Amino acid sequence: MSVTVDAVAGKATRREWIGLLILSIACLIYSMDLSVLFLAMPAIVADLDPSATQLLWINDIYGFMVAGFLVTMGTLGDRIGRRKVLLIGAFFFGAASVFAAFASTASMLIVARALLGIAGATIAPSTLSLVVNLFRDEGERNRAISIWGTAFALGGLIGPLIGGLLLQYFHWGSVFLINVPIMAALLASAPFLLPEYKDENAGRLDLASVALSLLTVLPIVYGFKKMAAEGFEPIQLAPILFGLVVGVIFVKRQKQLEHPMIDLALFRIPAFTASLMVNLAGVFFIFGIFLFQNLFLQLVIGLTPLKAALWSVPSSLVFTVMSFQAWRVTNRLGPVRTVLLGLVVNALGTGLMAIAAWHSSLVGVLGASMIMGLGFVPVILTTTGLIVGTAPPERAGSASAISETSAEFGGALGVAILGSIGTLFYRFGMQNADLTALSASDRDSVTAALGTALEVARSTGNEAAPWIEMAKASYAGGFALCCALATVTLLLLAAIASQVYARTELDESRIGGH
Repeated sequence: MSVTVDAVAGKATRREWIGLLILSIACLIYSMDLSVLFLAMPAIVADLDPSATQLLWINDIYGFMVAGFLVTMGTLGDRIGRRKVLLIGAFFFGAASVFAAFASTASMLIVARALLGIAGATIAPSTLSLVVNLFRDEGERNRAISIWGTAFALGGLIGPLIGGLLLQYFHWGSVFLINVPIMAALLASAPFLLPEYKDENAGRLDLASVALSLLTVLPIVYGFKKMAAEGFEPIQLAPILFGLVVGVIFVKRQKQLEHPMIDLALFRIPAFTASLMVNLAGVFFIFGIFLFQNLFLQLVIGLTPLKAALWSVPSSLVFTVMSFQAWRVTNRLGPVRTVLLGLVVNALGTGLMAIAAWHSSLVGVLGASMIMGLGFVPVILTTTGLIVGTAPPERAGSASAISETSAEFGGALGVAILGSIGTLFYRFGMQNADLTALSASDRDSVTAALGTALEVARSTGNEAAPWIEMAKASYAGGFALCCALATVTLLLLAAIASQVYARTELDESRIGGH
């Protein structure tokens, strides 16, 4: 059975809302798979005995494959049908989950995680573009996108909790098997609840463009992830530059094709480009700052990982609740005012975070993170709605994929670049530390990063040494600098975005509609 899309905007029925529930559960599972593996790693290491390199790929390959295939899957949905791509992806996601659960070697698990990532890349763009098809009324669509975003937030929040519960009683493979009944329910219900939509004039998918898109995205994401994990080294620029060069070739090919993989005309829509820019910047700063925050709570304040997680619950709840309620803000203020006000509130949060970090205030940092959530969530969900809403209906899948890919890039860039800035500030702050009592190798470790400095202090019995406080202050200073940089950038971005939105041909009553 195929549900047709009514061309006339109208109120959604119970069937559309149930369809949204199914899509949201699929998004929750997709999001959970980004984090659920962390708690299972000790059991996987004991069972499969992976090498250090294999362990790295078990963790990272899922995110790499998702990032690499988002554009391909979003564009494929426009061509052959978004519901069809979602169902194909759901089937292979369930099958790959079984494969991962019963993997008997580290290599098998890496392959299974790669397949999960490719299948997972169908979920975000397909579900978002189908939300646009299901909800033709702008107010209802804003609410639906909020619920869609809440599913992603909940997935990241409850993934470790569900994983921990399963690992308490079952084999580590159980963290993958929970995907199977959810995907089975999606396969059974989607044909009756979800509309099919495709561009009848889209043409064939250009396989050369697919290869070029992969060779653009994967090396860039890989380079920035290596930079974030290991600190900046010139060699890490090689994959990034390679990806950028291939990206130029990809763009030139799109201009030559009658049916391009990505319609570059989308970027000539002012509201689309401004929203994409704001979306990427928001994710850039939130990922980078929260990485600092998590380490700050443990390394500077001295909390255990469990206590740090418990102290972070209030801000996580703000993000989750705000995701569910953001549609009210958007519907009341309108999308443009919501984005601009959200950027200012987010900037206020990062400014307060800078002050709290400089003074090493636990309560200040956690309070600032809640204010950031109040501003960030409406911005990210509203700009997501603007990105898909300002695109022509036949390009919604491609626009959704561009939105998700920009978020992947934003997260990787934020962690890598802000992390590198913080590391440089830390090393600068440690230049005058008195480390004469340490060996040369220990001095290198102390000046490299706060984490290794604390390890040296514990191993050498120097936990009361003056340079410990200097190291903590240097880390806090780097954290504060990155937050201050975020504040200035977000305010400038609000000023630029307001001008772009003001010049767009779409008045505010039409932005976000078709």
